[in-house]
Amino acid sequence: MRRTLVLAMRALAAQGFAAVLPDLPGQNESLVPLVDVDLNRWQKAVAEIVAEIGGPVIVAAFRGGALIDHEAKAAGWWRLAPVGGASLLRTLMRSRVSADRETGLTSSLESLQTEAKTAPLLLAGNRLCPAMVAQLGVSEAQAVEPLRNVGLGADGIAGTPLWLRAEPGEDAAMAEAIAADIAAWSATCGIS
Repeated sequence: MRRTLVLAMRALAAQGFAAVLPDLPGQNESLVPLVDVDLNRWQKAVAEIVAEIGGPVIVAAFRGGALIDHEAKAAGWWRLAPVGGASLLRTLMRSRVSADRETGLTSSLESLQTEAKTAPLLLAGNRLCPAMVAQLGVSEAQAVEPLRNVGLGADGIAGTPLWLRAEPGEDAAMAEAIAADIAAWSATCGIS
């Protein structure tokens, strides 16, 4: 997915737009351990990053990114296939239950939820603190204006759900479609 986002950013740059794909606390090159991060920290980080950018900004969020984009002061928000935190958390926990089963361990959604109340929980290779798990369990994308919600597939951007792939990949056509949609919609927000 990250590679496809970079391709979309390059396509936007070719149309004269600047784009930023920041490493939030606990991600990629960040020196902060993920276990020390919760959704509130990410929301503040996104707001701070946007505040440092000169000129009007469109915040583009993908899937769970829509849970942390609303505190930013932006000219507009563009969201691809936004999803609630509870749905993300269930998917992560189901993956953990399946992985545990394959290694001979016994776990359940209920046992993982109980464990997450008092200790960090390892989900999909990421150690999440109790606050992050609790916040994900109740978090929904917040209303912002102006907003463009775009689906994936027949009702929106053509492409595959890269976040479901076991192996990394990219979708160049999807990246072009993302860039074209953001560029076209940005004019409605006074950005061209």
